[in-house]
Amino acid sequence: MSNAYTDPDFMLGEEARPLRILSEYIEPRTRLMELDVHNGLIFWGSARLRPHDHDPVDGTVDYYAEARELARRMMDWTMAEHASGEHYYICTGGGPGIMEAANRGAADVNPELSMGLNIELPHEQGTNAWVHERLNFNFHYFFMRKFWFMNIAKALIIFPGGFGTMDELFEMLTLIQTGKQPRIPVVLYGHDFWRRLIDFDVFRELGLIADDDLRLFYQADSVDHAYDFLTDALDGQVPEGAKRQA
Repeated sequence: MSNAYTDPDFMLGEEARPLRILSEYIEPRTRLMELDVHNGLIFWGSARLRPHDHDPVDGTVDYYAEARELARRMMDWTMAEHASGEHYYICTGGGPGIMEAANRGAADVNPELSMGLNIELPHEQGTNAWVHERLNFNFHYFFMRKFWFMNIAKALIIFPGGFGTMDELFEMLTLIQTGKQPRIPVVLYGHDFWRRLIDFDVFRELGLIADDDLRLFYQADSVDHAYDFLTDALDGQVPEGAKRQA
């Protein structure tokens, strides 16, 4: 007769689901506290966006290279401006594509500031090579993964992506809109992509959101624009709420 917690059939069964959920809260919390991680710059975007010659979205924009460069510049900024306990970490979903690019940009400056919150999928995406071993987290439950993204998020940078990226974006905008999440800078990168995909003004014109809700995010077309907005916002040099780029 074995203890219940050593019985894999029980621990992986339906009855033990609350224990598995709790473990995905306790283990990341313990590790993040031990590592003194509390400032995250969250990069989201498609796992399918590879370097320029493999880019299916827009052959004129190398989103992979630009995500890497933006992450690198943000790491240069935090290394120069903040003490070790206050450094910002680049945090992604840990997979390929835009996630890999951002982790790679962080690792170009300081690999110890490169974090990944991976997720188990039917076709396992794996963790990209630029996530630091100590900052490599793996989740089964999407909602627990999103909880930890937002727990450490001090800014969101969203590159073009598919259903998963849209799910994350709109859930987090809803949390900020409703006051469940403190206001943080949100950058939608790639104005042409977002213009083609979503006409945000329709929400306002139909009275489905308030005018001020369009100030929850900033649309950036270049690494320079995104970098200037993020560093100013994180330094408290812009008013609360994001202005939209013309």
